Amino acid sequence: MRRRNFIQGIAASVTWPLAARAQQKSEIPRIGFVYQGSQAAMALRIEAVLSGLRVSGYAAPAQVEIMARAAEGDPAQIAPLVAEVIAKNVSVLMASGPLVLNAARSATRTIPIVAIDFETDPVASGVAATLARPGGNITGVFLDFPDFTAKWMEILVECNPKLSRAAVFWDPDTGPVQLDSFRKAARTLNVQLEVVEVHRPSDFDAAFLKANQRGVDAMAMLSSPLIAPNVQVLAELALRHRLPAITLFPDFARAGGLLAYGPNLLSLYRLVGVLAGKVARGPIRVNCRSNGRRNSKRWSTCELLTRWGYPFLGRFCCGPTR
Repeated sequence: MRRRNFIQGIAASVTWPLAARAQQKSEIPRIGFVYQGSQAAMALRIEAVLSGLRVSGYAAPAQVEIMARAAEGDPAQIAPLVAEVIAKNVSVLMASGPLVLNAARSATRTIPIVAIDFETDPVASGVAATLARPGGNITGVFLDFPDFTAKWMEILVECNPKLSRAAVFWDPDTGPVQLDSFRKAARTLNVQLEVVEVHRPSDFDAAFLKANQRGVDAMAMLSSPLIAPNVQVLAELALRHRLPAITLFPDFARAGGLLAYGPNLLSLYRLVGVLAGKVARGPIRVNCRSNGRRNSKRWSTCELLTRWGYPFLGRFCCGPTR
């Protein structure tokens, strides 16, 4: 099995251990969900998860109980919230993001964990033993970031064919996978990369100032639980500093930030709901299904493209990738 097939879709061929199966015998299963971001952002994701649960056979709300918790952007709250949800005797635990996944892995080796993680290489991080036989109690949706970051860099260069220096916002808590991939893509296109670390939302202002001081002409914001809940603020900062920027999250472009390219995130949460529902029903074998770049879209602010001198890039406005 190729690495891409595993990372783009669901972890392949997972058979839950006997200890995990023993967790799944209650008449009305409890499914835990822990999200690092805000309650408001989590509500949209829970709605998508419920849609997936309906597909897997839980048509009525009374057939399944969701135990959802949001950390409101505070990493210190994640481990306690995971422990709180596990204490509710959940049948399955959905972990949204790398910090939640790591906390869940530390908290249980028996309860099945269904992850949605846009930042982690599952093999390098130890989530999966091997690609062909992941083993353990974890499956989920992971993205192929070498594929995505190359496309981000390509789009930025298409926006500005003379681009020679770009900044990349990186949250070190997400690990090196995205950054390494973006560095490789930048080298391929002869673009010098300036890495700007962000650890918390309060770093954003200083990060934009640092990017400007380093003379960059464009910016990429790597996927992080810091980015998704703060796209409005980031879009305003990008406009204020007149920096063309791209990220995974379409709400950034909708807020006026310029460009976004990535999968339909709510569709991925729906897929996680389907998985969680199947696992909650008892012993199963979960097979891989690809969810790659071909299902991605790009978004842009057409008016901004024209205002900044890129009227020929109107073709980047909402639409499926080619």
